[in-house]
Amino acid sequence: MGEGEALLGNLDRSLFRYIWRNSRREQLAILTMVIVSLPFYYVSLDLPKQIVNDGIQGQGFISPGSTQTYFQINLPFADALFGEPVTLFSGFELDQTATLMTLSFAFLTLVIVNGLFKFVINTKKGQLGERMLRRLRYQLTDRLLRFPIPYLKRVKQAEAATMIKDEVEPLGGFIGEAFINPVFLGGQALTAMGFILAQSIWLGSVALGIVLFQAFLIPKLRNPILILGRQRQITARQLAGRIGEVVAGGVEIHAHDTSNLERAEVTGRLGVIYRIRYEIYRRKFFVKFLNNFLAQLTPFIFYAAGGYLALQGSLDIGALVAVIAAYKDLPSPIKELIDWDQRRQDVQIKYEQVIEQFAPPVLIDEKLQAFESETLEKLTGEIILSNATVMDEGDSKVLDSVTWRGPVEGHLALVGPSGGGREVFASAVAALEPVSSGHIAVAGKDLADLPESVTGRRFSYIDGGAYLFGASLGENLTYSLKHRPADRHDMTEEQRHALKEMQSEARHSGNPIWDFDADWIDYRSAGVSGPEELRQKLLQVCGLVELEEDLYRFGLAARFDPSEDDELAGKLLGARRALAERLVAEDEEDLVVRFDPDTYNANASVAENILFGLPRDKAFEGAALPDHPVLRKSLEDAGLLEKLEGVGLQIARTMVEIFADLPPGHPFFEQFSFIEAEEIPDFRTLVAKSEKGGTQGLSDEERRRLLALTFNYIEARHRLGLIDEELEQRIVAARKSFAESLPEEERAGIAFYDPESYNPAATLQDNILFGRLAFGQARADETVQRMILSILEDAGLRQAVMTLGMDYDIGFGGKRLSNAQQQKLALARALVKEPDLLIVSNALMALDGAAQRRILKRVLEEREGRGVIWSLHRPDLAREFGEVALLSDGRLQESGTFQELAVEGSALQSLIQASGGGE
Repeated sequence: MGEGEALLGNLDRSLFRYIWRNSRREQLAILTMVIVSLPFYYVSLDLPKQIVNDGIQGQGFISPGSTQTYFQINLPFADALFGEPVTLFSGFELDQTATLMTLSFAFLTLVIVNGLFKFVINTKKGQLGERMLRRLRYQLTDRLLRFPIPYLKRVKQAEAATMIKDEVEPLGGFIGEAFINPVFLGGQALTAMGFILAQSIWLGSVALGIVLFQAFLIPKLRNPILILGRQRQITARQLAGRIGEVVAGGVEIHAHDTSNLERAEVTGRLGVIYRIRYEIYRRKFFVKFLNNFLAQLTPFIFYAAGGYLALQGSLDIGALVAVIAAYKDLPSPIKELIDWDQRRQDVQIKYEQVIEQFAPPVLIDEKLQAFESETLEKLTGEIILSNATVMDEGDSKVLDSVTWRGPVEGHLALVGPSGGGREVFASAVAALEPVSSGHIAVAGKDLADLPESVTGRRFSYIDGGAYLFGASLGENLTYSLKHRPADRHDMTEEQRHALKEMQSEARHSGNPIWDFDADWIDYRSAGVSGPEELRQKLLQVCGLVELEEDLYRFGLAARFDPSEDDELAGKLLGARRALAERLVAEDEEDLVVRFDPDTYNANASVAENILFGLPRDKAFEGAALPDHPVLRKSLEDAGLLEKLEGVGLQIARTMVEIFADLPPGHPFFEQFSFIEAEEIPDFRTLVAKSEKGGTQGLSDEERRRLLALTFNYIEARHRLGLIDEELEQRIVAARKSFAESLPEEERAGIAFYDPESYNPAATLQDNILFGRLAFGQARADETVQRMILSILEDAGLRQAVMTLGMDYDIGFGGKRLSNAQQQKLALARALVKEPDLLIVSNALMALDGAAQRRILKRVLEEREGRGVIWSLHRPDLAREFGEVALLSDGRLQESGTFQELAVEGSALQSLIQASGGGE
């Protein structure tokens, strides 16, 4: 077995070997069922002949009331084999009528039996295929996790995802039928062919000849289609990878005005795919035409030649009917066998192409990622690099024979020009960059032999491009602690049963049986005893990297269910009252317009004033609100419906006038955000139409759009003077009518404002405000924020608010965070697990210089007595470290203390001056 073959591990080059090795037992069970079904199928072919000849024509019945023996079972071809018939079952004596009924019901029974066989066989095939597909997808993902980091960086995310998700999908349908279909369909075809030959050797020979001709010709014609299919798959995968790059490089595309270039490239790729697919269709449907023609040619011969033989008395009518009925079933399995052979070649190509992409030159030994970890002891001793050399993809030395040693507990700064080797030094010590020669040892053990259960728990590595997962901020923080699941002791019997079923199915599919829903957090690794202490630890680490203020803001924007924490909800209601008192005490009460059940709030939208709450159901949101029947009736009863539609018409007319000559993106669009630039032409048409008959001349849909405009209108913000005092009073009256009329089952769809209740649909800050900031008040937001912060700190709620901020969804790849926030979060994640060795590479480049220095000093102080290796893009920061190593051109130029290396005229001093550093 060659090196490439060996690297495939539990994946075979041959799809059939892979299938047989992983599903031998299930395949044999289904094949046994297939073989058992064939005698029943043969008998069902013979019955139509007996029904016509005996039951209907009465052959063999000498006189009325006479009987014959039926269901006597003889061994097929026994005369030819043994010279005499061999009876397997003697049968029953029946008259003609009983014969007709019995044979007919026997035929019906066999139809049911054969149908059940097909049902069970196909169901088992499907189950087997899905299990094998699940196994294959898991194994491919498992191999992806074993790719060395340098190779993994070259893998296009979209292409890898497409291969695992889409390209192996057809394999699932084929795997279940890989061995079963040839036996099942071939057995049916041979049974039908044998039956036809037994009835007429001439007709059987014709059928056999055409079938053999099909089996020879059709695969020949389909080979070019398979080649085209391979090209289609490759081009489609490349298109997916390119689209993934377009998404990832969106900023650069818009910044450099290359969107049309990308459109042109995608058009070219789509054109290639189109030509390939069109050629596939052209060839495929020609083959289908030819196949159908040959399938219909044989019945023509049977009708013509068989009919002639029947007229000549050489073939009885029942035998002819039985031959035609048997051949009716013959083309289907033959066609399916030919289709199966095409699928076999197609999926073999797909399988080979996929596994080739998952066979890198080197794979991480699966033993290094073993789930069962050894006892993790604190790493002590030295880090030793002995002639360590790292090669890049072009076989150039990016780390050249570096020799260095230092204590694990030391603080080492790596400095030098970018690309000079300091980044590679850091990733090599983190076991993320394999050395091609020499070796690295940590705590007396060769780094290459350390399992990930050691390097992934006792080390922490972070660089400037650290990836953040599309989850909450807190989940990203604790990601570094999730090593193994804890046993769940609080499961219900139903949950326990569901878990056992999941684990049983996972075993059948060759997947691990670990419980993803269990608590995977290793609390001991973080130096805490449980969830409550961990929350405190997370807040502490966030403070260390200056992420506290961000957490606080996220927490103010968070929502939570007060039923889950009555005590916190009560304290926040206290903060609401305290803010109201503080505003009065500081004579700033005009900064917040509070919600009052009896008063219209001009700083809130018309919809919010009518609902007097926030929607929790889509029926009360956006475009759906104008159609709500209870709301419409409340507005009609208050005489408001036409009035508000008229307000909407005035808004539309004003917007058309204001935006008539403004380009999209003008600041007015932000102020009047309820209308988009592309909607202006529609509203212009609507306004022109209303000039003749007002709102009455408009359609229901147009009036609904006007009502939606009104619902989004905020008088204090938009300042069009459309909501006067009289209209405010009528809206407040409609508010009360709506609340009273709303059915009980719909009330949960709105979180009504209540001065004495916490509103779960509002943010934490809005709950404390219980109103809206007054538009146009200078420094209103800054002043109120200062008051809220003071009140929360006085009430001891600041940490509780930051804890809620842990639930903030940071978006895919952390896109909802700034670059600086992303780097702070990544560093905090690395620190949470209390590693023995923290390895950092250019991880704070997005922060300003002062923040970098503050965080670096704070981290070094907190990690006194524990190891730190930090690759610095600012060499002046190296003065904070106990030792400095300068690398250039992949070589270690010198090492020592900062004072020793930063003398006048030294290489380090030159670096500091070039970077603009220094005190």
